[in-house]
Amino acid sequence: MPFDTVDLSAEVTPQMLDRQITDDRAWLNSCFDPTSSIVLLDAPALAEIDMLVECLHSAPLPLVMRDHEDFDLPALRSVMARVRGNLTNGIGFSVVDALPMDDYDEIDMKTVFWIVGQFLGRTVAQKWDGTMIYDVTDTGKKFGYGVRGSFTNVELVFHNDNAFGVVTPDVVGLLCKYPASSGGVSRFCSLYSVHNKMLAEHPELLRRLYRPMFFDRQAEHSLGAPKTIWAPFFSYGGEKLSARANVQLVRKGYQVAGADMEIELADALDAVEEVGSRKDLWLELPIERGQMQYLNNVELAHYRSNFEDHDDLAKKRHLFRTWHRERGLRSYDG
Repeated sequence: MPFDTVDLSAEVTPQMLDRQITDDRAWLNSCFDPTSSIVLLDAPALAEIDMLVECLHSAPLPLVMRDHEDFDLPALRSVMARVRGNLTNGIGFSVVDALPMDDYDEIDMKTVFWIVGQFLGRTVAQKWDGTMIYDVTDTGKKFGYGVRGSFTNVELVFHNDNAFGVVTPDVVGLLCKYPASSGGVSRFCSLYSVHNKMLAEHPELLRRLYRPMFFDRQAEHSLGAPKTIWAPFFSYGGEKLSARANVQLVRKGYQVAGADMEIELADALDAVEEVGSRKDLWLELPIERGQMQYLNNVELAHYRSNFEDHDDLAKKRHLFRTWHRERGLRSYDG
């Protein structure tokens, strides 16, 4: 390896998925109504939230000390079981509608979000400093080295969260404090569908995406650590496709590494970006105040349109995010 980088290429097999996936994993937008992903909080679930808030107030603890196993929550467990079904056996994303944000303090609703998300898996750090609940909001900074797109209002093309991490999350959760005044719409696409199109139309370029490339690590690492990782875009373990889908961070990775990107890889990135943008491959769903949105971060890519905030800064777009995985440690890159 000619550059100082974290080499993850040995952790995946070079095997390529060389057949079309024809089951429900490779869905098109004609297959599903995106509103079918919505799971409503019924009266028993809302009653449990009320009880849960009372418990939080009667026995205070820091949010990150709260464990779902410390509470009897059969109705909320059932809600999250339906969410899990959507993530693993359905469309790959799900929306819980909705936490009663106007009836409780913000910290209470963040804590409920923290607790119920654990039904989908262990919550892990999202930044090198150990941040466990991450604020997704426009800070006014320009998207670039050391500034994640989630801190800006720019369009984020189809991607997986933490594609540049040593260990990527399996599930991503979002709680909407306030949506944008305009824009900021979520889109989702199946990576199996993207892969099918690439295999049919650009098989050699797809093969290049199975070989390692540089990803910018967005300065999420210890002082003096490598600024890039060296890993493939797609990998296949014989049963499941997984991806580090983020063309923007691959392009930035080559800039940070000071390396010239070969024409084949540049063409492959252009091709996968174009395929992922096709309207027949994605579904669109806005996120509203109080809704919790969960997605399968292994088999699904997501997109966010650019947005404009409210004039009232107290109502600017602001989401709280969690990552969940069972692999590795709870620390970032664990």
